[in-house]
Amino acid sequence: MRLMDGGTPDDSQRGFFGRPLFNDPSARALRHVGVIDVGSNSVRMVIFDGAARSPAYFFNEKVLCGLGRGLTATGRLNPEGRARALATMKRFALLARGMNLSNLTIVATAAIREAEDGPEFAAEVAQATGLEMLVINGAEEARLSAQGVLTGWPGAAGLVCDIGGSSMELAEIGDGEVHRCVTSPLGPFRLQQVEGGKKGLRRHINQVLRDLCGEIGDHHDALYLVGGSWRALARLDMHRRNYPLLVLHEYEMTPKSVRRTMDWLKEHDPERLRAQTGMSVERMALVPLAVQVLRQLLHVFRPKRIHISGYGIREGILYDQMPEELRRRDPLIEACRFAEHQNARLPGFGRKLYDFLLPLWRSAPERRLRIIKAACLLHDVNWRTHPDYRADACFDTATRANLGGLNHDERVFLSLALMYRYKTNGMTPRMQRVSELLEEDERRAAQILGRALRFGAMFSMDGPENGGELRLFPKKKVLELVLNPDTSDLFTEVAEARFAALARLLKAETKVRVARRRAMVQPDAQA
Repeated sequence: MRLMDGGTPDDSQRGFFGRPLFNDPSARALRHVGVIDVGSNSVRMVIFDGAARSPAYFFNEKVLCGLGRGLTATGRLNPEGRARALATMKRFALLARGMNLSNLTIVATAAIREAEDGPEFAAEVAQATGLEMLVINGAEEARLSAQGVLTGWPGAAGLVCDIGGSSMELAEIGDGEVHRCVTSPLGPFRLQQVEGGKKGLRRHINQVLRDLCGEIGDHHDALYLVGGSWRALARLDMHRRNYPLLVLHEYEMTPKSVRRTMDWLKEHDPERLRAQTGMSVERMALVPLAVQVLRQLLHVFRPKRIHISGYGIREGILYDQMPEELRRRDPLIEACRFAEHQNARLPGFGRKLYDFLLPLWRSAPERRLRIIKAACLLHDVNWRTHPDYRADACFDTATRANLGGLNHDERVFLSLALMYRYKTNGMTPRMQRVSELLEEDERRAAQILGRALRFGAMFSMDGPENGGELRLFPKKKVLELVLNPDTSDLFTEVAEARFAALARLLKAETKVRVARRRAMVQPDAQA
């Protein structure tokens, strides 16, 4: 496995119109990359595919083996867990051979590195499967998990906390790099062996965290949580809040909200909550200990924002193998470009559509422009869906797709814009609930984008710029369309109706004229 330091994101290198990289040899080498993560609680194999900068999961299977259960007391791997892990590794080896992988990395973490029979088990796996495990130390585990967060959040800055079965790692990230990394024995399996009851457990956790704080500092506004126990707690937070968008990646919580959920858990039956949220028995059993750790973590480090990361050590290993140019790309835009290339009727049209519509958002900040770019790329990827369900499919593309670099507000905004690209009337109850995560002005802005997509997408099939040029005069409240004299016949009643609908949302009057041939201005290709 190749190890590299994280690069510094450079906005100039994340450009929407830079050379596509998903077909570059360096990126194609990352297709069908496999990672097997042999953890203290679970053994998982993931095969990545698609746009390497934004991981797509070609295959993803996990078995909760519990290798580290009882390790503190016995010093050895759990016998039942060891048998299950070996059987799982045999299956994974056979599956990997059938997938023609370009690379397969097997990493083992706390349980294997700390158990006295860890080397023996690694040798047993190698003999039975031919797979060589790389046993990494705690600092390396922290570094890889932090790189996983950077895979989804190129501009992330704060503290990454990855909790596994037998250990908990912390890493400081910022400026696109991983800085200080530390490890601790705060995994739930270890905590089960702490003596002294609840008070003894609380004192132990507090002391360990204060020691870690001395090593890594306490000035971290954002806390990024990695690991199944944190995701389980976030799912419970969603359940308590009746949150309508069940996407864990980039789910954001406040310390106040998390504390409320932790108190709420004391009043409810764990088995009933487990059934209601679809959680496994093994995972739910570890939640109370994770709660104890998080409560003290919030007390010691005092973050202002808490983010859940669906990316961790496995994505960090993929990030390790990315060339620097690919790391600097925007994961959202790269994923959308790949989706357009694979699924749109006219790959490459998204760039033309963005150029054509850009005059409507000349003063928009870069954060909004990248969502508009994403919408232009995705506006046509669901064209094969039955017309009666196309708006729903577009909505689901954004709300349910595995996309990095997209917080929940942006995800909902994108989903509404894509829906309005096809839908002209009301929303379904499900869509309405999700849309209410946004303020009214943001919902209206998404509708404007959707109507703009609807007009521009079908104005001219070889590119809307060949039909004309849009101009918006906000102070005069005028939306002007300057038609190309050679193709002015494109603007008939269907195009006129869609143009008028867009103008009404902008609260602008329409103005349409045919340009003189020498005055026709093409959009700036570098906008």
